[in-house]
Amino acid sequence: MSIVKSKIRTIPDYPKPGILFRDITSLLIDPEGFQLTIGMFVERYQNAKLNKIAAIDARGFIPGAALAFQLGVGFVPIRKKGKLPGNTISESYALEYGVDHVEIHTDAIVPGDKVLIMDDLIATGGTLEASIKLIQNLKGQIHECSTIINLPDLGGAKRIKDTYGIDVFSICEFEGH
Repeated sequence: MSIVKSKIRTIPDYPKPGILFRDITSLLIDPEGFQLTIGMFVERYQNAKLNKIAAIDARGFIPGAALAFQLGVGFVPIRKKGKLPGNTISESYALEYGVDHVEIHTDAIVPGDKVLIMDDLIATGGTLEASIKLIQNLKGQIHECSTIINLPDLGGAKRIKDTYGIDVFSICEFEGH
């Protein structure tokens, strides 16, 4: 885990002053780091009997698609509003200054599908929470949520566990925001 963490760069004051942006692109361009990351997810989920990996737009697509391929399960993109061409359902989530939405195709999950939700990072948990609601609305069973990075000081993983009873597994944690 410390190897993965060491390959994630921190960019101060992005996208605004006071934010420490945890950038996974430095991990992705490193073959050893990327393979190790996906390997850790494979090891954790290879016996989970998942049907689908649902990953959040856009950085969640990268580990999500790689893991779905390795496990031989379906990949479901959860996209920002207006980016999916078929019939969709939408769920809102709070931003610091407003509201945004994520969507999923209505035929992406069939009732009873065992689903893992993936993103690159969990901070406050807003997009993961909206994604949980989407999967639950389609009658999918959420196995767990999974991220590369957890920012525990922002409380998202704890809130997801306390509110929905769903664990959030993260490969590494960073203090701050």
